[in-house]
Amino acid sequence: MNFTPLQDRVLVRRIESDERTKGGLIIPDTAKEKPAEGEVISCGEGARKDSGELIPMGVKAGDRILFGKWSGTEVTLDGEELLIMKESDILGIITD
Repeated sequence: MNFTPLQDRVLVRRIESDERTKGGLIIPDTAKEKPAEGEVISCGEGARKDSGELIPMGVKAGDRILFGKWSGTEVTLDGEELLIMKESDILGIITD
């Protein structure tokens, strides 16, 4: 299924964190927090000013991002849990 977000919304796949602590302890699923890191799957075209001028998106498909803990709306597409969020919920882009 193809899905394209509208306006300044972004479709994000969470990137799961390690299941072990740095000391080697295994973290059970019940104690894990949902990751606040993800990969942008697709983006809308951007928001529009009152004048109708397009404000381009600051992220693109493939970007690794950090977002707020409670950001976005969880959706399931083709059996995969994804997030749809506004671009303003994104805190930054991770670069190597």
